[in-house]
Amino acid sequence: MNSRTAARDENVQRACGFIAKAAADGAELAVLPEMFHCEYFPQYRDYRYMDYAEPDTGYTTSRIRALAAELGIWIVSTIFEMERPGLYYDTTMLIDPAGEIAGKYRKVHPAALLSLEKIYFRGGSSFPVFHVGEWTIGFSICYDNLFPESCRCLAVRGAELIIAPYATPVDDPWENFLTTRALENGVFLAVCNHVGQEADWRMSGKSMVITPGGKVALQASGSDEAVITLDISREDVFAARRNFPLFRDRRPEVYSVIAAPVEDLLRQ
Repeated sequence: MNSRTAARDENVQRACGFIAKAAADGAELAVLPEMFHCEYFPQYRDYRYMDYAEPDTGYTTSRIRALAAELGIWIVSTIFEMERPGLYYDTTMLIDPAGEIAGKYRKVHPAALLSLEKIYFRGGSSFPVFHVGEWTIGFSICYDNLFPESCRCLAVRGAELIIAPYATPVDDPWENFLTTRALENGVFLAVCNHVGQEADWRMSGKSMVITPGGKVALQASGSDEAVITLDISREDVFAARRNFPLFRDRRPEVYSVIAAPVEDLLRQ
C-alpha cells in the first residue's frame, strides 16, 4: 500500500479496508507493510518525526486489534512503536482473531544505508517464533533480510513461514536475495512493501509470496496498490526440506566465527 504524508488516520482507515478485502477473499492471516501508518519518514533527519511513534495502546494498534476481532482473522501490523518516552522500536505485532496482541518482534537491524532509521529507534535483540494454528511463524523486517542469520535463526527455532514487512524503494536485486532466504531455510516467505511516491522516495512495491523452493508464487505490481492472497500448505515445507536437507547437513559447531566479536578475530 501507499502511505500518505502526515495522514495517520487516513492510512489506518485505508489499511483496514485492504484487510477487510483480504478477509472477504478468504485470508486467515493478513500482512501490512512496515510502518504502514505513516509515510516512510526515515529518509529524512528531523526529530519532529518522533511524534509519529505510538504505544501499543495507541490509535493504530487499537484499530487493528478491533478489526482482527471483528473479522476473526490474524493480522500482522508493523508500527513505529514508543515503548516509553525516549525508547522507540520498529515493531511487528501479531494480532490474534480475538483482537489480542499474541506477540511482538522488534527489528534487530535498523538501517543506516539509504535511510536513517538508527537515529529514530533502537534495535531489538531476539528472533522469537509464534504459533498460528498448526504453523510456526517468525518475522524479519526489511533490512533484517540482508543478514542471512536473521532468517536462519527463525528457521532453526522452527519457523515454517517468515513474514517480512518492508518499506523500500529498492527494485532489484531484493527479489534475488529474498528467494535465496526462502530456499536456504525451506520456508515460505511473505513480503509486504509500500508502493508509490512517499515524500522524495518512490517505493518499489512488488509484494510477494515465495515458496520453500525459492520460487515466486505470487507477486503484486511495482506501481499500484493491491491485495494479493495465496493458499499455502505446510506439506510444501516438509517436501522442500526432504528434497533439500540443509538442516541435516548444517555444521553449527564449526560456525562459531560468525558470532565471535570482530575484535577477537582481529587478534588471531
